[in-house]
Amino acid sequence: MSDHSTHTRRSIVKAVGATAAAGLFTGAASAATSDEGGLEVVESPTASTLYDVESTTAGAFAVGSGGVVLERTANGWEKLLDGGPTGNGNSVYGADVTDDGKRLWFVGSSGAIGEYDVEAGVLNDHSAPMDVTNNFNDVSVTGEAGEANVYVAGDSGKMYFSYENGETGSWDYTTPGSGAAINAVDFFDDRSGHIVDGNTSVFYTRDGGTWDKLGIANANHNFYGVDSDGFDDVWISGGGGTVYHWNGSEWVRSDTGDATLRDVEVADGSGATVGGGGKFYAYDGSKWAAQSTPTGQNLKAVLRGDTTIAVGAGGTILEG
Repeated sequence: MSDHSTHTRRSIVKAVGATAAAGLFTGAASAATSDEGGLEVVESPTASTLYDVESTTAGAFAVGSGGVVLERTANGWEKLLDGGPTGNGNSVYGADVTDDGKRLWFVGSSGAIGEYDVEAGVLNDHSAPMDVTNNFNDVSVTGEAGEANVYVAGDSGKMYFSYENGETGSWDYTTPGSGAAINAVDFFDDRSGHIVDGNTSVFYTRDGGTWDKLGIANANHNFYGVDSDGFDDVWISGGGGTVYHWNGSEWVRSDTGDATLRDVEVADGSGATVGGGGKFYAYDGSKWAAQSTPTGQNLKAVLRGDTTIAVGAGGTILEG
């Protein structure tokens, strides 16, 4: 998510601005790129699966299995946290950043919810809201640090939300669909966004609390990634190499191959999607094309910017 006009979940320029964002990827952490501009493996301080990657005012962060949180520094990627927000080793599956780029929110197994102040280095634990200890698959936050609306996708099919920065007693929940696991969530405005669930369904909200179904009819693969840029601009990635785009009037399907695509991000006429077997596809505004990667590891998330970052199984980190 950047500002509310281009609020994509993993945009490198989220509330930081193009000039500041360019500075996030300077220093020794930068990976050498090939002459073709492809992605290359960079050194990772963990062998744990990395499920998400985000950009903040302090640089990029990645989260993963066992509650690991990595920070991209001038000296390379370093382990910031091991054990999740509670220290109990709960895996972290999703992350997002406040609109000003100052707080990293992340969620995971057994009700884990953390809020990390990237400038002060302070971790706040918001785990088990309403005493819920189910697995959380993803999170989207809107607003500035300390005043965020927080939306958490539950594996039990519920959407949990707080309009008061996740404070105790401020949480509520709703069940948008059939109770199938909600795999991903993304908001493009304070209380407007989209989710996808394990029943090949896409839902939208205009108030943050009530959800209506948007599709997708006759879809024959599960959905795993969502990039919500507006009510007439939504991107979905899923099984069987499928990418869908809602343009306000119809769903347009693209087929990239047979890899399960776990994440998608499109903005300003270009984009990327990643998935199983190290698959990476770039979008040029009209079509998706495969780009070679030096790994066969399953990729889970992608972050686009002056430097593109993809993360996945085995602690894999690609940059280019």
